[in-house]
Amino acid sequence: MPADKRPSPRPRGTLASLAADLGVSRTTVSNAYNHPEQLSAATRERILAAAAARGYPGPDPTARSLRTRRVGAVGVLLTERLSYAFEDLASVEFLAGLAESSYATKNSLTLVPEGPDLTSTVVDGFVVYSIAADDPHLSAARSTGLPLVVCDQPYGVADLPFVGIDDRAAVAPAAQALVDAGHRRVGIIAKRLTRQRHDGVVDRATVESADLHVQRSRILGALDVFAAAGIVDVPVVVRHHNDHVSAVDAARELLTGHPDLTAVLCTTDSMAFGVLEFARSRGLAVPEQLSVTGFDGVELAYARGLTTVDQPMRAKGAAAGRMLDELIRHPEDGPRRLLLPTTFVPGATVAAPATS
Repeated sequence: MPADKRPSPRPRGTLASLAADLGVSRTTVSNAYNHPEQLSAATRERILAAAAARGYPGPDPTARSLRTRRVGAVGVLLTERLSYAFEDLASVEFLAGLAESSYATKNSLTLVPEGPDLTSTVVDGFVVYSIAADDPHLSAARSTGLPLVVCDQPYGVADLPFVGIDDRAAVAPAAQALVDAGHRRVGIIAKRLTRQRHDGVVDRATVESADLHVQRSRILGALDVFAAAGIVDVPVVVRHHNDHVSAVDAARELLTGHPDLTAVLCTTDSMAFGVLEFARSRGLAVPEQLSVTGFDGVELAYARGLTTVDQPMRAKGAAAGRMLDELIRHPEDGPRRLLLPTTFVPGATVAAPATS
């Protein structure tokens, strides 16, 4: 068919033309997409069917964002490599809870890893996930002027909304379980204490001056319990990354350097899994020859019977998401703080030390 004889394509419908054709208001058409609960099922189906017949794709999200001054996205600021969000079991739970909180608000999640210029990140606000108080990424997030909620750390910034737990108190039952079982030769394995990389043994002064308060608080909370029981010589080994390879390596350094240890307290479940792997490779029976505790309460910890502290990571993510949405909608509200409860979970990895 000659080009000048081809039928002209039918113009795509618009919200206004669709409303006029159906004899309803433009708000009613918009509600069919954005607030379906405000319409009867029959009305919504009639609008969507007519829209499909006219090639109308729905309200323009760009126009909507200009009208509402919102883009419908929340930024999750991470200072780890992006893959960490999918590898670390506790982080996966946190992000799942954050995603669940977005269902009612219809916000999407934008993961913002270490590096990008935050001024070019198009979001309505930020959830800042576990970074140091002096981290430049926190300053960058604050400089955008957008609402933000801190999760886990930094803990003591008075003008920033916060969701987290009392890490120092939360770890105490795990340390006490080792003391009550009769252990007096114990060690601690933790993830990084500072933004700068340091792998190896750390002393008490290094722990107390650490700028990442979550791990600092868990170590100090355990040392508090041990000191109260008269246990003062407690070696502490840290690793910058909280992955399995690092955890096994930390276990090797601790237990090779201190072969007399009968128990290891770990500040994450991932670190505890590394201790269990190293113990298995050396023929050390857990808990008969070595007791182990973790922290986080991830699903794998329950599956493996790990004695641990369950922190509600999914609930933490959901709470952070809800708090941020409230701040986006009501920016005049002041900072809020929420501490969630934790639960000690006695598993099958703690027993009395061997008598030999």
